[in-house]
Amino acid sequence: MTCQVILDIRVKEALLEDFRSWMRRTLPETRAYDGCNNLYIVQNQDDPLALVVIEQWDTRLKYEKYLAWRTETGVVDELVAMLDGEPTFRFFDYFGV
Repeated sequence: MTCQVILDIRVKEALLEDFRSWMRRTLPETRAYDGCNNLYIVQNQDDPLALVVIEQWDTRLKYEKYLAWRTETGVVDELVAMLDGEPTFRFFDYFGV
């Protein structure tokens, strides 16, 4: 069963366009990573600094393997440096309705 990963983030105001460019460079590797089925980012209409990364993975284990790789390579640190606060991760299974 697939795992839906929801990542809530808030980008520092001065870095919003830098963040967008960084994501454009970074996401192709994420989308190509083993187990990633889909990934997109939505922006809050009322609070443009609030973003949600919506990901679908084969399994949570494959996502955790991916996240460990991104941590080891320093990408997670790059991400966190652009954020205003800590990211929030949530993991969901499809309810089947």
